[in-house]
Amino acid sequence: MPLLTHHDIGSGFPVVLGGSYLWGCDMWAPQIQQLSRRYRLILPELPGHDNDRPLSPTCTTPADLARDVGRLLDSLEIHQYAIVGLSVSGMWAAELALQRPEQVSSLILMDTYLGAEPQASQRRYFAMLDTIEGLGHIPETLAEQIVPLFFRPRIRVDDPIRLQFLHRLLSWPRQRLLDAVVPLGRLIFGRPDRLSALSKLDPTTTLILSGDQDVPRPFTESLQMAEQIGCRAQSIPGAGHISSLENPDVVSAQLDAWIRLSRNATV
Repeated sequence: MPLLTHHDIGSGFPVVLGGSYLWGCDMWAPQIQQLSRRYRLILPELPGHDNDRPLSPTCTTPADLARDVGRLLDSLEIHQYAIVGLSVSGMWAAELALQRPEQVSSLILMDTYLGAEPQASQRRYFAMLDTIEGLGHIPETLAEQIVPLFFRPRIRVDDPIRLQFLHRLLSWPRQRLLDAVVPLGRLIFGRPDRLSALSKLDPTTTLILSGDQDVPRPFTESLQMAEQIGCRAQSIPGAGHISSLENPDVVSAQLDAWIRLSRNATV
């Protein structure tokens, strides 16, 4: 299977930035601007997200996604790095740290949850995926249900970030939806419960960040994971699920500080 497509920006110590389902690497635009001055940023793209790569039939769990990212890093001859994973990328980021603990100097899990998807939201998301698969596109009525999941509840309807995301959903090509986006959604929302495995992560180099107004991934889930790991969880004020865009200054500062702290601790 071909390697994941990716972006390689800046120079310095490598930092892997993994993004959310349904988003492109532009969700990290503020962090790219800030962090590329100090770090080499590697941004893997999810299958079908700004690329035509289908989801492999053998990729069925976040752990499989982690192995794909690991193959990409091996091809780039990167063997020591920090990982920042938001949403589904937080799921594979934790798995990659479990698979390759000797390579990961620091791990930041953002707006994510390694437990199984709660049954009520799983049923809702699977129904949405069935509709998209049946139609071959995302209808506007469904897009208007999806968009609020990614932002703080009181975001303006005409906010440019919100409008850009709505346009992205409505313009998704049919084949990418069927070959990658829909099956990837089923992988995410049908994931196994991996909470107990989190106790194997290094609590001294792991940090959990979450928007204090994240709708699909409430801060209580972050606290639950932090308890399993024994690490710190911190909320991002004024932010929903895509906290990297809703409070970019705080997120950028937190990432930079934690990566530097963890590197100093492991040197």
